[in-house]
Amino acid sequence: QVRLVESGGGLVQPGGSLRLSCAASGSIFSAMGWYRQAPGKQRELVASITRGGSINYADSVKGRFTISRDNAKNTVFLQMNSLKPEDTAVYYCHAQGVVPVMYDYWGQGTQVTVSS
Repeated sequence: QVRLVESGGGLVQPGGSLRLSCAASGSIFSAMGWYRQAPGKQRELVASITRGGSINYADSVKGRFTISRDNAKNTVFLQMNSLKPEDTAVYYCHAQGVVPVMYDYWGQGTQVTVSS
C-alpha cells in the first residue's frame, strides 16, 4: 500500500542543477529524505527532514542542496545546485512511518549523472 515515487533525475553538466521529487502515499511519515549510492560505495544519507522541520545534510552537499517537504502531500523535494561529478549516484527516496510502526520505506531510485 505504501508507495514512494521518485522523479527528476537525469544527466547534467558540472555546475548544473536538478530537482528531485518523491511523492509518498499510504501512510503518515515522521521523516523523509534522500540517500544516494555511487558505484563501489555504500548508500549514504544526503538529506533528511522531519515533520517538524528539522533538517540534516551530509557535509558534502551543505550549501549546494536544499531539502523541503510538503507534509500535507507527503512529498519531499531535493533541489541540487552546483552539481559535481562526485554527486553521480542513484538517489533513493526514504520515508519513516510514525509510532508505533515506524517502518522504513524506500523508493526504487532515480539516476543522477553529472558529467561533461
